[in-house]
Amino acid sequence: MPAKPPSASKPAGKPTAKPCPICGKPATPESRPFCSERCRDVDLNRWLSGSYVVPGRDTDPEDAD
Repeated sequence: MPAKPPSASKPAGKPTAKPCPICGKPATPESRPFCSERCRDVDLNRWLSGSYVVPGRDTDPEDAD
């Protein structure tokens, strides 16, 4: 019997569950993509404190006017 292709072993239409980006535990539907409210709060605190930064372009002095 031939081996099944890797895509045939996954259920169709159901996305694979990703782990919590903070601690790596399985995410819960209530706090998705996090595993708990604690990890959700940790992530929010990191954004608010400036730990996470979205890079942008440097502005030219000519563009400031």
